[in-house]
Amino acid sequence: MIKKRTPATSKSPQNLPILPGALLKDLRHMIEDTRNSIASAVNAGLTSLYWHVGDRIRREILQEERAEYGRTIVASLSRQLMLEYGNGFNDKNLHRMVQFAEVFADKQIVVSLTRQLSWTHFVTLIPLKDPIKRDFYAEMSRVERWSVRTLKDKINSMLFERTALSKKPELVVQAELEALRKDNTFTPDLVFRDPYVLEFLNLNDRYLA
Repeated sequence: MIKKRTPATSKSPQNLPILPGALLKDLRHMIEDTRNSIASAVNAGLTSLYWHVGDRIRREILQEERAEYGRTIVASLSRQLMLEYGNGFNDKNLHRMVQFAEVFADKQIVVSLTRQLSWTHFVTLIPLKDPIKRDFYAEMSRVERWSVRTLKDKINSMLFERTALSKKPELVVQAELEALRKDNTFTPDLVFRDPYVLEFLNLNDRYLA
């Protein structure tokens, strides 16, 4: 028995109109750009919220003389916030927010960093005890747009220790990082202490001593 051939429907690829290539490409760009901008805005807003939460708890509770009292209050806050807003406000995370506000005390620097860094970037940076090293990795992550994984790899490979910058006096290092923060400008002191790189830049005598 010969089966009757079903006519192609309007959904069939054969019946779809040929779209202008430029139109489809432009619409994809519009959608992706909007998704990215929304994601960036959400990230910046969330990180800013965590900084403000940590700063408020640090100033109003943990500055109390009775440390045990402060811990009790934070635990109570955590339980209440978790009931309303989920596990992101558990006791551990609240204390991490407090640390965040402590080690990144300048709000304007945090605002600048959140344009490129996620909360997970900050969680990776918070444990670094040396503020100069922490600022170095934060600014390099921002300028170079490092992923969290790349940031962790750079820290584990002791990138900071392999720069000429790490051998400079603290005030000089701060000035270099401030220049990077303001102008996204890399100075020779931010170059690896790699003899091949330094030879190419003709910096051997200055930086390999």
